[in-house]
Amino acid sequence: MRSKQSTTRPCPCHALVLAAGQGLRFGSDKRQARLPSGQALLGTTLAQALEHFSDVSVVLRADDDPSLLGIDPRISVVWARQAHVGLSASLAAGIAALQDSPAQAVAVLLGDMPSIAPTTLHALCCQARADRIVVPVHQGQRGHPVIFGRAFWTALEQVLGDQGGRQVIQANAHACIRVEVDDPGVLLDVDTPADLAALARPGQ
Repeated sequence: MRSKQSTTRPCPCHALVLAAGQGLRFGSDKRQARLPSGQALLGTTLAQALEHFSDVSVVLRADDDPSLLGIDPRISVVWARQAHVGLSASLAAGIAALQDSPAQAVAVLLGDMPSIAPTTLHALCCQARADRIVVPVHQGQRGHPVIFGRAFWTALEQVLGDQGGRQVIQANAHACIRVEVDDPGVLLDVDTPADLAALARPGQ
C-alpha cells in the first residue's frame, strides 16, 4: 500500500523497464549489484517504478529467473527471446506485450538507472499524450526515461540494433516535448563498478 503522505500519484501510463542486457562492461550481473543503500540495482529501479506507476512491466532474458532477481509479483515479466541482438530487441518485445493494454503512453526506463527523482517522473507524466514523445533534458543533455505515446508503439516494435527508441525520436522530432529537469539522475546509468561507486559520492 502506498503511503498517504506520498506527494505523487500513480501515472496513467505504463512503465516498461528494460533489464535484459548482458552488462558485459560491469563484469558480472549488475542487476544484482548492491547500491550504497544495500538494495539491489534492478530492485531499486523497479521499486521506484511501482511507487509512481499503476502498471509496471520488466523485460528479462529468456534464461533469467525472476525469483533470483527479486522481481516483485506485482510486476509483469516480458521475455526478450532475442535480447542478445541488442536493446532494440528488448524494447520491441516489451512494446509487443503491451498491445492489449489500455494505456495511452509508455514510459521506457532502463534497469540500471536507479537515481531518477520522483518529481521528474511526475513532471514527465504530466506531459504524456498518445500523440507525444516526452523527453527529459538536464543541462542540455537528453536523458531517461522517455515516454512514448501509443501513436509511436508500432514504430518502436520495428527498431533495430542497439539504439533503443532513438530512431523513433529522431524520426518524429515534431512530436517531441522536451522537459527541462533539475535532476542529474536522468543521465546516470550504471555500466561499470566505477559508476556504481560514484553513486555513493555527495551530489549523486
